[in-house]
Amino acid sequence: MLVLEDGRTFHGDSYGATGETFGEAVFSTGMTGYQETLTDPSYHRQVVVMTAPHVGNTGINDEDPESRRIWVSGYVVRDPARVPSNWRSVRSLDDELRDQGVVGISGIDTRALTRHLRERGAMRVGISTEETDPAALLARVKEQPPMQGSELAGEVTTHEAYVVPAVSTGSTTDKAGSTTDKAGSTTDKAGSTTDGPVARVAALDLGIKGMTPAMLAERGVEVHVLPSTATIEDVLAVEPDGVFFSNGPGDPEAADVSTLQGVLERGIPFFGICFGNQLFGRALGFGTYKLKYGHRGINQPVMDRTTGKVEVTAHNHGFAVDAPVDRATETPYGTASVSHVCLNDDVVEGLELRDADGALKSFSVQYHPEAAAGPHDAAYLFDRFLTLMNDRKGS
Repeated sequence: MLVLEDGRTFHGDSYGATGETFGEAVFSTGMTGYQETLTDPSYHRQVVVMTAPHVGNTGINDEDPESRRIWVSGYVVRDPARVPSNWRSVRSLDDELRDQGVVGISGIDTRALTRHLRERGAMRVGISTEETDPAALLARVKEQPPMQGSELAGEVTTHEAYVVPAVSTGSTTDKAGSTTDKAGSTTDKAGSTTDGPVARVAALDLGIKGMTPAMLAERGVEVHVLPSTATIEDVLAVEPDGVFFSNGPGDPEAADVSTLQGVLERGIPFFGICFGNQLFGRALGFGTYKLKYGHRGINQPVMDRTTGKVEVTAHNHGFAVDAPVDRATETPYGTASVSHVCLNDDVVEGLELRDADGALKSFSVQYHPEAAAGPHDAAYLFDRFLTLMNDRKGS
């Protein structure tokens, strides 16, 4: 049984682990990449509803996880695959959910549930294989903390700093090869590293996906991944050429931006994605707000206003930056403006900071340019970050 906080109830079949779970009900429009979705720390304390009706057909493998575990609080699908069929599959999605204790439900009308969330907004939800009284489960749903006001990065971050080494030119890595978990174990499947990195980046892990440091590493960047609680002194100790803030869960208003402000005060190039974009906005003096139902999936159209290019992008966010789209804003660190917008609803999808001469100093995007399992339209942003760092070193 699934019960939303407004009382809407769905009955289906147990999928994954048995028991009871709670979280914020959100929907994802991706038709593939469910393993990356499940292991994305940004989904911590969320119950994900898959809009694609058939889920699990490619099973689970050991190469595609984005972190050390599944983070979703619950999983909702309409028609789970009875038997996975893929040459990389080593077990079924149902078995993986069960082994990791993730309670799910299948066989319900996910289209009706998604339409309900679109009309009324993301809300708290409970799934139970034990409770038979909807009113009793509803009462427990209403006892759960809302997403607004929740500081969750500290619950998903690495506990110790670790390094993802730069990879030699011409070699490639994948997220399993460059960083297998968030505890800090690293491997270079290409078998070689550069004589010296072209740049060094301090990356704050607010819920980082493994593909992010891998994409920096394959560009010759040495990535020092730091806990979300890292101070400006911790960042400076790395002697970075640039600073990166990752994606992550929770309300950006509940997070501390003093470290990021310290980075901006010193003029160190900064790149942020998703939650990092929201914290960049707050550091610049903008507010944030909760979207009605958010953007989640791998098919969101975004325009890069600096180039006029439209890219299809991967998203997972329930909050957005409240910044003016029609004008620039003067801040203590330079001139800030909106660089990217969502073409579906005009939500701010990126920010940039420039100096008095118009040169780019820092930037961020609301979506996921690492985009495992795709699309890859936004991978150029990592090159933009590398160019920014090189330009600063050369000046």
